[in-house]
Amino acid sequence: MPAAPSVSWPHVAPLALLVASNVFMTLAWYWHLKFKSAPIMLVIVASWAIAFVEYCLAVPANRIGHAVYSAAELKTMQEVITLGVFAGFSVLYLGEPLTWRHGAGFVLIALGAGLIFSGRA
Repeated sequence: MPAAPSVSWPHVAPLALLVASNVFMTLAWYWHLKFKSAPIMLVIVASWAIAFVEYCLAVPANRIGHAVYSAAELKTMQEVITLGVFAGFSVLYLGEPLTWRHGAGFVLIALGAGLIFSGRA
């Protein structure tokens, strides 16, 4: 019987940190869409401050995760997480429904991510 795969801090930390970083990045990029009357320079500075927190989470996620994942695998993880976080944000915060086309596109991207990870031992 094959041994169960090892789950260690470098395996788990990138997932948790990338989820958190994507929450901040999604906020930085899209929160202001509900405040279109706010001055653009104020929005840029506020978004930049929010994005700083994202970087404080994403950089360690990649540094820690690179001990067990390739850079391409880390980027793939980040993109799939981004889609999940954005989908929730779009529906819950912006009130924009997702259509079957969004769902189908996300599934295709997830299949591509599965292909990236399918060669892992």
